Amino acid sequence: MNPSIGYTALILVSVTTALIGFYGLRVSRTTSDFYVASRTVRPWWNASAIGGEYLSAASFLGIAGLIVISGIDALWFPIGYTAGYLMLLFFVAAPLRRSGAYTIPDFAEARLESTTARYVTSVLVVIVGWFYIVPQLHGAALTIRTTTGLPSWVGAGVVVVVVVLTVVTGGMRSITFVQAFQYWLKLTALAVPAIFILLMLAGEGPGTVLQTGTELFPPAAPITGDSSYRTFSLLIALLFGTLGLPHVLVRFYTNPNGAAARRTTLIVLGLLTIFYLFPTIYGVLGRAFLPMPGAGESPDATVLLIPGTLVGGVAGDMLSALVVAGAFAAFLSTTSGLVVSLAGVISQDLLGGSVRGFRLAAVLAAVVPLGFAMMTDSLALAGSVGLVFAFTASTICPLLLLGIWWRGLTDAGAVAGMLTGGLLCGAAILLGSGVAHNSPWRDVLTQPAAWTVPAAFLVTILVSKATKHRRSASLSRFMAKLHVPERPLAQENPRSQAG
Repeated sequence: MNPSIGYTALILVSVTTALIGFYGLRVSRTTSDFYVASRTVRPWWNASAIGGEYLSAASFLGIAGLIVISGIDALWFPIGYTAGYLMLLFFVAAPLRRSGAYTIPDFAEARLESTTARYVTSVLVVIVGWFYIVPQLHGAALTIRTTTGLPSWVGAGVVVVVVVLTVVTGGMRSITFVQAFQYWLKLTALAVPAIFILLMLAGEGPGTVLQTGTELFPPAAPITGDSSYRTFSLLIALLFGTLGLPHVLVRFYTNPNGAAARRTTLIVLGLLTIFYLFPTIYGVLGRAFLPMPGAGESPDATVLLIPGTLVGGVAGDMLSALVVAGAFAAFLSTTSGLVVSLAGVISQDLLGGSVRGFRLAAVLAAVVPLGFAMMTDSLALAGSVGLVFAFTASTICPLLLLGIWWRGLTDAGAVAGMLTGGLLCGAAILLGSGVAHNSPWRDVLTQPAAWTVPAAFLVTILVSKATKHRRSASLSRFMAKLHVPERPLAQENPRSQAG
């Protein structure tokens, strides 16, 4: 690939992102602007922003890479990513918006009246956010290495610098503008080359599309207990993990009311469905026309290589530049959403909740995962993000679902469940990385959600039942707040007055 393609795309996306972020500085004045855009983001705008931050490196690059190496089994990832939003729509979106909280720890403290529950939740949210940022930086490193030949640290460093600049200048309101733009850039960056290539191949005639005997999806092996378990556990992780992603949940605090939050979720489902058609197309094209990756090669580069390989010439260069721009938009938008959500948690718990504290927290939230990314090698992007979903499903999800829908939840039960799920899932992920491929324990450890999520829920329920005396005195009033439709003017969170 021509290195100038990578340079041009990187510069254009970075400059455009920074300019949009700086524009947000003109309209970000209050603490509420920085944390939740003063709760004034309308459904279409908010849905575009959610699509921008949710469609990460795993979606843009990782799904096509998994299809290349795993075939039709990889299609469970986009199905799970999209279906998770149905869970959000049915169980979380509107009640969470009505809670009046800025962050998940705010919700935990308000629901349970416990500072201990708040701090445990804060630590878990930060861990989830940092582990989710690392694959984005790995994706940026892969992209810059593939397209320009520059060292991997350049790509990760550029993402962190641009994200920090945009977040500290305008906060949530600024990032909303950036992420909405980046969703449509990502969709265009995938759709235009894919449609162009499909039309080109169709024009060349069916005899040139595939070599004789090529099978895009070879017949699957008979389903065994192990493969059934992997699929089931993956779906549990993706469905329940979506409920606890901090950068997604904070978006529902920016809607004017609960009805707008529900409409936002419906629009997001449509946007995700359209988007995921195209990584699937790239994965199929990669299986048909690219050689299987060898040792040291990453299948996650499939999307980056397809346009130049199949089209070539000036047109191929232009399409490649568009894809690279979309890839960087994916890294920037997801990382910026995570940094905003983490900055909100860190600043409120450690730095007083002021705008200055938010800005300092944003720098910390971005720099720490950069260090982890520099010290680790990239796994398959979709697979590594799937582990983050499993951890989130085992920790934050039980708190939210039971906190919203079960009056019996206590602070002791919530803390016990979160710690149990976090320890079990974290230990499984660490142990699974060192287990031999032929070990009977490999699937159980590398896809732990099928047993860690039920364990977390069970411990939460049992401990809550054993500590009924610790139920909040204001439980009835708070539960009514979650489930009774809002007044037109929602009450502002008291923390908005900080700073």
